Amino acid sequence: MSSVDQPMARRFRGFLPVVVDVETGGFNAATDALLEIAAVPLVLDADDLLQPGSVQSFHVQPFPGANIEAAALAVNGIDPYHPLRPALAEVEALRRIFGEVRRHMRDAGCHRAILVGHNAHFDLGFLNAAVTRCGVKRNPFHPFSCFDTATLAGVAYGQTVLRRAALMAGLPFDQVSAHSAGYDATRTAELFCQVVNAFRGVYEQNILNASEPAGTDAEAQAD
Repeated sequence: MSSVDQPMARRFRGFLPVVVDVETGGFNAATDALLEIAAVPLVLDADDLLQPGSVQSFHVQPFPGANIEAAALAVNGIDPYHPLRPALAEVEALRRIFGEVRRHMRDAGCHRAILVGHNAHFDLGFLNAAVTRCGVKRNPFHPFSCFDTATLAGVAYGQTVLRRAALMAGLPFDQVSAHSAGYDATRTAELFCQVVNAFRGVYEQNILNASEPAGTDAEAQAD
């Protein structure tokens, strides 16, 4: 089976959707610390319904000279320098995340990963900044394209805040656990899958039955 014939590659034009959430020391990706990162690759089940895969979540050591705003820590509850915090260097956290993403890409016949996030450009900005700092040469994620669940939830449920969108979608949401990268990534993955699955009929009518193929290997590699 060629990669374009595999269901996930066909569904997203050769891209593998991977939910990413970050917790940070502020809003500036160039200067503020990356403190947590979590990733949830998405999979198609036997019925071709999109489902969350396993979550990977890591505490991250602030890079040398990183700015950390007290207001940001008040929201996420992280103590970056707690002696019992099992934090990894940025480069090691990226290595582990990217290794698992590449494995899922191979399994799905996809050529590249595409970030899914709630206010996705925030997460993508911090991911790209960490990649640049660490000199990572093989970043599996598209550098600027992404799927934003704040936008999708606004269309589907009339809500853009993650907690409100999840509750409107009938998903559980624990406010105490929120602002943990692993928890928020998991809820975001569930929300994205629910929206995509709800639009399955529209996709099948407009894409699968179209005369033009949904995508080709060459197109996916060029994007």
